Amino acid sequence: MHLNVVPLAAESLGVRSMATYVECGETRVLIDPGAMLAPNRFNLAPGEEEWEALRRANDRISAYTTRASLVFVSHYHEDHFRHDPAFYAGRRLWAKDATRHIEGRQAQRAATLWRALKGHAEPLAAEGRRLETADAVLQASPPLGHGTDGTPLGYVVALTIEDRREGTRFVHASDVQGPLSPVAAAYLARQRPTLLYLSGPPAYLEAQLGSELIDRGIEHLLRIIDQTGCRVIFDHYALRDAGYPERFRRLWETGRVVTAAGFLGLADAPLEARRLELWPGRRKPPMPVRPSRARGAGEGGAEGLRARATFGPRPRLRRMREG
Repeated sequence: MHLNVVPLAAESLGVRSMATYVECGETRVLIDPGAMLAPNRFNLAPGEEEWEALRRANDRISAYTTRASLVFVSHYHEDHFRHDPAFYAGRRLWAKDATRHIEGRQAQRAATLWRALKGHAEPLAAEGRRLETADAVLQASPPLGHGTDGTPLGYVVALTIEDRREGTRFVHASDVQGPLSPVAAAYLARQRPTLLYLSGPPAYLEAQLGSELIDRGIEHLLRIIDQTGCRVIFDHYALRDAGYPERFRRLWETGRVVTAAGFLGLADAPLEARRLELWPGRRKPPMPVRPSRARGAGEGGAEGLRARATFGPRPRLRRMREG
């Protein structure tokens, strides 16, 4: 196949991230080159296994950056971009608009980054942007909800990369969380992906958000699969709950849905969800917080991972911390 998709870092690989490298001939794109750890989960700081996974993730992202001619930043949560302006030097940069459909800490981070980029790179607002190369067509989406429409977490931008020779289409939809938004779901279906990579619903917050919301994300994704026949890489928020294999059973049973690790032929390693298991034997963990809060506490070789894609009333929401 001509279009290669390589997940570089993800929850199923041990860190908060959706960093991805896509290569289509001479068109080489690095998407969302950030990675981080939850500073506090289950009232526990990250363990050594998580820090090691973060080191490996950042090494992979840095290695693939040297290949990329274009860097795409879907939004300004810190697990999706890097602050260092030198990281973007010498490359075309499409990034979420820093002045429109953005507020709060994301707006502050965006403004800081765009100022720092002067002399290093010239960012272009990604929304609606299109680029045709000899090998591929790149199309960025309009702003899509970071979860539900109207969420205080703001907006993200999705990226579609189409192989001009073979017609295969990869869509990276970042933190659409399911998608939870019917607007985002309709957009993704219209893109006719052959491979779709997106964040699943935040099942680790189901006690606060309600099962209806999580089920909505599942239904939206099932509908997209039914309409397009696409394969799906399903990761990020969905894997922060240790019960994700059972909670999302309907998706796995389609035979069309895998995690980022599964796409690479690796076993899942959702270390954040397993943090309670990783701590015993190292030191006694602190007293746990109340069960109703524990579930969502603290929200806030590169070559060996190379993989070739094979294509064939609204509920009241409690504010989630970023990431």
